[in-house]
Amino acid sequence: MTDELAASVHDAARRAREAAADLAILTRAQKDTALLAMADALVANSARITEANTDDVARARENGTSEAIIDRLRLDEKRIAGMADGLRQVAALPDPVGEIERGYTLPNGLEVRQRRVPMGVVGIIYEARPNVTADAAGLALKSGNAVLLRGSSSAAASNAAIVQVLRDATVTTDVPLNAVQLVPGDGHDAAKHLMRARGLVDVLIPRGGAGLIRSVVEESTVPVIETGVGNCHVYVDADADLDKALEIVLNAKTQRPSVCNAAETLLVHADVAATFLPRVLPALREAGVTVHGDERVRAHDPSAVPATDDDWSAEYLSLDLAVGVVDSLDDAVAHIRRWGSGHTEAIVTRSLEASRRFAATTDSAAVMVNASTRFTDGEQFGFGAEIGISTQKLHARGPMGLRELTTTTYVVTGDGHVRG
Repeated sequence: MTDELAASVHDAARRAREAAADLAILTRAQKDTALLAMADALVANSARITEANTDDVARARENGTSEAIIDRLRLDEKRIAGMADGLRQVAALPDPVGEIERGYTLPNGLEVRQRRVPMGVVGIIYEARPNVTADAAGLALKSGNAVLLRGSSSAAASNAAIVQVLRDATVTTDVPLNAVQLVPGDGHDAAKHLMRARGLVDVLIPRGGAGLIRSVVEESTVPVIETGVGNCHVYVDADADLDKALEIVLNAKTQRPSVCNAAETLLVHADVAATFLPRVLPALREAGVTVHGDERVRAHDPSAVPATDDDWSAEYLSLDLAVGVVDSLDDAVAHIRRWGSGHTEAIVTRSLEASRRFAATTDSAAVMVNASTRFTDGEQFGFGAEIGISTQKLHARGPMGLRELTTTTYVVTGDGHVRG
């Protein structure tokens, strides 16, 4: 059975390679036409998709899945419309394929051009977020890649419905049918065979929790672009505008707590703690947030849960927040570098020097100055939808849009040149 499953996964990858060769030569107009058709199809079939999603949500509840995960899993007409809008935004973006990164003529007359080209076949392994299915398909198509999608079993019905809608929409376009495929099978074995399809799959991108990402990085023989968990911090500096700080903290924690760019830790400079903590702690409590505080925080709110090392390292994905007091900006940075995940950090300050030092030393994929961590997002950055947020330092870092799904090739043109 395992051999049959491996053959099935590898056959899908071979079909993807054939599709990738056809995709690589499509024009922007041809790809955009398909993207717009896919967007319209999502909206037209929203009832079909939500019906499938209802089954997934019901099954998740029966299995005791947390509300944070169910929130990621759930689809409704508004979220489906958002998925469609994401595809339309991608269609409106410039096509990176064919862009010249650099070009020059050598003294011997050879013309050297570094051109941006598709990766080829991109595999995405992700957890219970069916909106990723449409986002990944759209970004892969626009960047000239075929995509193999391996979502979690908890979203199986939703993902199958979405992929079928997207594939049906491409039938009347120039995009090959197998540009978008679900990986056959379920369970870890199907994902494992995708991870071992080196030579058939060009790159894998995991999206999900720490366990999923670690599994893909450690088990895969296919090159991996590592996306990271989001233990994001907000640091309120001694020179902060405390009104702005209050709004930023509440937005970063409560606007949508189940996503990777939500704040999980608040650090407050000791010089403003006596003024700011009596404002922010009641506001967090009123918003339903459970505070896990250090001793200085609990002096202001004895009802706060004592913070442990597990709290400082946690990606809660819930209405929980670790809160601590630090004596300096450097102490805040040291805390972040010890416990953070390299995703997004925010500083609230009126000091240009402080913001520059914070940005230079936190060593994260994104740094927000006087803005919520919730802005670390491909759409918010103007990329359209995103394939994930990379916390590694090779190839891509931060929100991954179209350019991050391409690589480059050198085209060297001569006139009978030979090397002496």
